[in-house]
Amino acid sequence: MLQDTTDLTAMAEALSRSPDYRVLRRLVARPIYVPTAGQEVRTGVLLDTETTGLDGAKDEIIELGMVKFDYTPDGRIVGVRDTFSAFNEPSVPISAEVTALTGITDEMVAGHRLDDAAVTDFVGDSVVTIAHNSGFDRRFVERYWPVFEHKAWACSATEIDWRAHGFAGAQLGYLLNGAGFFHQAHRAVDDCHALLEVLAFELPTTGAPALALLLETARKPTLRVWAEQTAFELKDSLKRRGYRWNDGSDGRPKSWFIDVDEAALADEIAFLRTQIYMQDVEPTVQRLTAFTRFSGRV
Repeated sequence: MLQDTTDLTAMAEALSRSPDYRVLRRLVARPIYVPTAGQEVRTGVLLDTETTGLDGAKDEIIELGMVKFDYTPDGRIVGVRDTFSAFNEPSVPISAEVTALTGITDEMVAGHRLDDAAVTDFVGDSVVTIAHNSGFDRRFVERYWPVFEHKAWACSATEIDWRAHGFAGAQLGYLLNGAGFFHQAHRAVDDCHALLEVLAFELPTTGAPALALLLETARKPTLRVWAEQTAFELKDSLKRRGYRWNDGSDGRPKSWFIDVDEAALADEIAFLRTQIYMQDVEPTVQRLTAFTRFSGRV
C-alpha cells in the first residue's frame, strides 16, 4: 500500500527542520515554461556529452544532452525553455570500458545520427554554454558544430571554488546532494537537469545563486602563462604552484601552463624568474575570455 505523498512531504519537512537530519529529494526535471512578455531574461544552454574516448581530435560523440534555460541578469534561473537528447552511432564499436562508464551500448546507438541542423538551431539564440567539464565538452562539440566556436563558455566544475562555499567537492553528485537532491542519471540530459538545480542553489556564502557567481567568474579575462622548456626536475615545484601539463598533441605548446587573473600576473612571472628559470625571462602569455577559454584551438 502506497503512503500518502502528503504524509511523506510533512515528514520530510519535519526532518529538514532538525539539525540531526538532512533530507534529499529525488530530482524531478523542471517542466517547460512559457516566457512572460516584457521580462528581461537571457538564454543559456547546459550541455553534456558522452564519447568513445577522451581525445577531442579523434574520438566521437555517442550522446548529446542539452537543456536550454532562461535567467535574469542577476543570475537567477527563470525556467526551462527546451531540452535536447540524442544518440549518435560512432564509426567504431563502443569499448567495454566506455559502456561500463556510460551505460551506452552499440545496440542503443545503432542507426542514430545527430541532426546537425537541429543542434545548431537549438543553441542559436543562447548567449552562454555551460558544461561541468567545459575543457572536455567544448573540444568535442565545436569539432562537430561550428556554432559552438562563437559562443561564450563557462565551466561549472572549475570556475567556482565549490569547497570554499561548503561543498565536499566539485563532482556533480556531491553538488547535487549539497543542493538537497539526488538523481539516478541514465542519460546525458539528466545530468543537465541536475546541473540546473545546482546552479539555481543559493550559496550560503553569497546569498545568491551559484549561477550568478559562475557568470561573474566567466566574464573576467584570465591570462594563460606558459612555462616552456623547463627542467624536468622542477616539475614538482610547478605542480605545487598549480601548473598543468600539456603534451603538445593538441597543437598547443608541449609545456607546463597556468591560468591566472590579471592581478596575479606579475607574481607569476616573478615566480618563474626566481624559482624556475633563475633569469629574467619573458614567458608566453595568452589572454583568454569566455569566448576563447576551454577551446581546443587556444
